[in-house]
Amino acid sequence: MSAPAPTIEEAVQAALATVDDPEIRRPITELGMVKGFTVAGGKVTVELLLTVAGCPLRDKLTTDITAAVTKIAGIDTVEIDFGVMTEEQRKALQVTLRGGGQSAEPVIPFAQPGSKTRVYAVASGKGGVGKSSVTVNLAAALAKRGLSVGVIDADIYGHSVPRMLGVDGKPTRVEDMIMPPQAHGVKVISIGMFTAGNAAVVWRGPMLHRALQQFLADVFWGELDVLLLDLPPGTGDVAISLAQLLPNAEILVVTTPQAAAAEVAERAGAIALQTHQRLVGVVENMSWLELPDGSRMEVFGAGGGSMVAESLSRTVGASVPLLGQVPLDTRVREAGDSGTPIVLADPSAPAAKALDAVADRLAVRRESLVGKPLGLTVNARR
Repeated sequence: MSAPAPTIEEAVQAALATVDDPEIRRPITELGMVKGFTVAGGKVTVELLLTVAGCPLRDKLTTDITAAVTKIAGIDTVEIDFGVMTEEQRKALQVTLRGGGQSAEPVIPFAQPGSKTRVYAVASGKGGVGKSSVTVNLAAALAKRGLSVGVIDADIYGHSVPRMLGVDGKPTRVEDMIMPPQAHGVKVISIGMFTAGNAAVVWRGPMLHRALQQFLADVFWGELDVLLLDLPPGTGDVAISLAQLLPNAEILVVTTPQAAAAEVAERAGAIALQTHQRLVGVVENMSWLELPDGSRMEVFGAGGGSMVAESLSRTVGASVPLLGQVPLDTRVREAGDSGTPIVLADPSAPAAKALDAVADRLAVRRESLVGKPLGLTVNARR
């Protein structure tokens, strides 16, 4: 006996359940955003509750709901009446997003024992080596592979990640929770989203620590596969705070081939020995300039990346590989200025291929044996 055909109301409910909130990336029905709907002939009127009155993605919701509901036979018109959640409804949503329970107190999900998110902190000994360019291109390359990726612009004084990823939106707040803007499939948060214009940030250690803590705990990241942090250059307050807040973070060191830069990069990597964090590898940026005749000009010398990898391997007593060498290419800068990383804008460029190769190596999941049963049996001594 065949199942009865769904009613028109059931079909509308099912269609609405296929629409995700553009910021939270979960069904609007699951988030309590659909207050109700009515069907009159070929017209459906949906009452939709926004988290905040000035929701920047209101038009996107309208388009997605209309497209989903008009697929139903006999429905040709969709009208959406927008409302705003009450304080109680927003608090309920906050608890839902943080996993339910009696309390919605923020925690750092990436520091929890069961977290499956790979956390890579991109560090450098000095500025000007292209650390932020490497970060945003790795993020875009990993997202291109279908991974859920987030980026924290932890370079509080020199924040540049939003521009390089083309993020011009502001975060949305749900009570004490922050919804990060997205671009190219990457969720992004930066202090630059909370300052007026291009204002300088003049903070000392405790404020830097609190900012990083809020980026990790108060931002709703969802289920991330990879989180990248663009650290400020050197071994200052943010690097120390990171070790305290995310002891499981793995350090990726960026340097140029220049010997002087490599020596400074070694110090940035060696901090992992004191913080007991793992060094995942080294990326040598601006390795050479490819000339029209096919030859290479080593603008910043040669060998810095290998030097750093070998030195750090000796220091920590474990292999720290040179993950890749990225050629100097004006298209990397141009792509960053336009807000579309070169791995997306021109994937056939040598620099894009080198960055993609590094992303391939970072995308491989290394499962830890900590806390896992190994399937071993113990025989009693006779």
